[in-house]
Amino acid sequence: MTKTIFITGAGTGLGRGAALGLAKKGHRVIATTELTAQKTDLLREADNQGLDIEVFKMDITNQRDLAEMTKYDFDVFVANAAINEGGPLGEVPMDRFRALFEVNVFATLESAQLAAQKLVKKGSGKIIFMSSMAGISATPYVGPYTATKHALEGIAQTMKAELEEFGVQVATINPGPFATGFNKRSAEEKWKWYNEDQHFTRKEDMIEQEEGLQEFDPEDMIEKMIEIIPADHHKFRTVYPQETEDQLKQTQKERWDMEI
Repeated sequence: MTKTIFITGAGTGLGRGAALGLAKKGHRVIATTELTAQKTDLLREADNQGLDIEVFKMDITNQRDLAEMTKYDFDVFVANAAINEGGPLGEVPMDRFRALFEVNVFATLESAQLAAQKLVKKGSGKIIFMSSMAGISATPYVGPYTATKHALEGIAQTMKAELEEFGVQVATINPGPFATGFNKRSAEEKWKWYNEDQHFTRKEDMIEQEEGLQEFDPEDMIEKMIEIIPADHHKFRTVYPQETEDQLKQTQKERWDMEI
């Protein structure tokens, strides 16, 4: 069944791929991008592929941009927009930490509230939060992003319980590490403030963690998103790929026995 799907953060990466892929499957896609240049690029790609996608610029932290969202009707809302930044939690500048929460938690929830109000009025629909494996596990030097995704997990689980009686479904999609450039860009950000002479965290430890990250082909994750986003029924939490799901389940089990 064809759905109308509203997806934020579709200017790059998985969101961009999912928006194009969903349109290719025949769904009506309303895609938003943080920047006007991303809007232009997405529209050009859609035109090249012969796809009809409605695209507009919507920075989810901008109130005037957010107001545009109220003009649209949709069946599924995908809260995909996010930023990423790493760094040791014992030393990360608090303005950087707050900036991540502003986008990944506060603005994301605000956009989801607008979607919830629309869908409750309709008595049907679905909200999907693009979380992460970082919403379930914790890795050294990825703490700022991890904290925001843990918060998002709590938001999603709570909204699921609160909106069920109104006919609105809530779910999360939790990608593993995919080679979209998102992780690489976030790893680079900490070097703008980190100083070996001033900070106690060892530079070599952070570099080792970055180099040890195995990334998967993003096309596989995009295909999974295209499958899950319009589906009428699926698990509350979709972790992909399977090896990431297995890894997270083992990590959670180990946390219960962890000692200090």
